[in-house]
Amino acid sequence: MKMHQSLGQGKNLFTGYGEGHVLINAERRDGNLIVSADEVAAWSAPDFASLAAEHFEALLAYRPEVVLFGSGAAQRFVHPRLYAALTQARIGVECMDTQAVCRTFNILLAEDRRVVAALLAI
Repeated sequence: MKMHQSLGQGKNLFTGYGEGHVLINAERRDGNLIVSADEVAAWSAPDFASLAAEHFEALLAYRPEVVLFGSGAAQRFVHPRLYAALTQARIGVECMDTQAVCRTFNILLAEDRRVVAALLAI
């Protein structure tokens, strides 16, 4: 599915998604990713079953106010103990399927929120 860009230059926006990939500013990205307004990086989390607290603690470096966790094609919820460091830092965590994260990220970014997406490949 293609999405329409609504923000100015210099921001990472999800412009589409499909099976096994997302488009960020019309550039295809595969694999597990961390996406902020100004950075896209590989996320070391290998898969849902292997998620550990360290994977979520790494997101603290981005200083988000909210983290959107994209669990792939289906919505799956992460145990709160895995993202306890984020909660203790007063950072909100929302679990969604990756497609919903793409849409929600763009909305929050348009509101000038400090949002980070942590995505498992679709």
